[in-house]
Amino acid sequence: MPKSVVCDALQKLPAGPRIPWSETIFYEANVRGYTMLHPAVGELERGTFNGMRHKDVLHYIRSLGVTAIELMPVHAFLSEKHLADKGLRNIWGYNPIAFFAPQPAYANSDPVAEFRDMVHAIHDAGLEVILDVVYNHTAEGDHIGPSLSFRGLDNLAYYSVEPGAPGTYINDTGCGNTMNADHLQVQQLVVDSLRYWHRTMGVDGFRFDLAPVLGRHNHGFSSSHPLLERIGSDSELGNAKLIAEPWDPGPGGYRLGQFPPRWAEWNDRYRDAARAFWRGDAGIAGEFAQRMHGSADLFDRNGRAPQSSVNLVTSHDGFTLADVASYTERHNAANGENNRDGHTHNLSCNFGVEGVTDDATILARRRRHRMNLIATLLLSQGTPLLLAGDEFGNSQHGNNNAYAQDNATGWLDWEPMNRDPDFTEQVRALV
Repeated sequence: MPKSVVCDALQKLPAGPRIPWSETIFYEANVRGYTMLHPAVGELERGTFNGMRHKDVLHYIRSLGVTAIELMPVHAFLSEKHLADKGLRNIWGYNPIAFFAPQPAYANSDPVAEFRDMVHAIHDAGLEVILDVVYNHTAEGDHIGPSLSFRGLDNLAYYSVEPGAPGTYINDTGCGNTMNADHLQVQQLVVDSLRYWHRTMGVDGFRFDLAPVLGRHNHGFSSSHPLLERIGSDSELGNAKLIAEPWDPGPGGYRLGQFPPRWAEWNDRYRDAARAFWRGDAGIAGEFAQRMHGSADLFDRNGRAPQSSVNLVTSHDGFTLADVASYTERHNAANGENNRDGHTHNLSCNFGVEGVTDDATILARRRRHRMNLIATLLLSQGTPLLLAGDEFGNSQHGNNNAYAQDNATGWLDWEPMNRDPDFTEQVRALV
């Protein structure tokens, strides 16, 4: 098995700004994608933690009025074999292999030191750092995947397998394997990892990818699962924000509104209602009104406040805001899966032309559609989440699953000619 490195103990970073939930606005960004084309970031710092802490980058983010940078996964991760075979690379990071190590490719020399320096700079800018964490599966994949660590240490402890078939992995994640949340060692691993990133690395909160996995027994999901209870009650995580992505592909995996009281949750029903309403769909006004008023039908239980609903109209997973108003179909051929991957239920519209156009009337309607969605997001009850680049019209050219696009498609386009500064100013005014 590959060797690991035991590092000297690090001093705890000073506490971040601790923004109240009632004032929180998340800004979702990818370390590599956000900085690869940023004009102020030097070539050696592009795609790195150092690039993300560049003073011009942080000044711009702070100027938007958001309060927390939600970083897509930074735990050490690998590209899937099927991507490597096609000459592609995973840019999103949802394929982890080490829950205590920052991604080496995001650093020039020392990933731990450079990550901590980034967190310190972000805190100095008055912003919180939220990490998107993936404790639901690992990069070892299914039974034909590589044996890198957990499989060789204790396969049956770390992974869920079919009853009576120890060589067959349960695949509730769609990624080949599923971490065994019922096992005490897995529970301790997750809690220890969270403590490390919160206490030693200075992270202010966590967004849990495919979070129902963390609450699933072999007989189904439970909001009182020991792992969820340990995370929510751990004294060392008392100041950390906890956000669930409340769905996964497994049986009974859609659990919106069912996480414990301390947790907030991504609200996809908010996203869908907002998109459908502003697209002009019939019969959606009542649902839209509920979502704008904090989704009490979903979250008003056990003392949960409207801020438990993390409202979003876009995220890394799907169209950008510009593409929601420019494409009715996904255009994912570059992913090498014959355009079969990615969402089909996009609730998007193109106003008469698919994709790029120079028709001034269509462009004006698209711009108004984007502003309707952004204004709704920022004026609704709940906690807003803004996708980085939506504030100036970043496009992925109709690709709604750009996880494999470590190139200009997956990188934010900072070219002045491709940005809409007036739109950005309107977003600032709304915030």
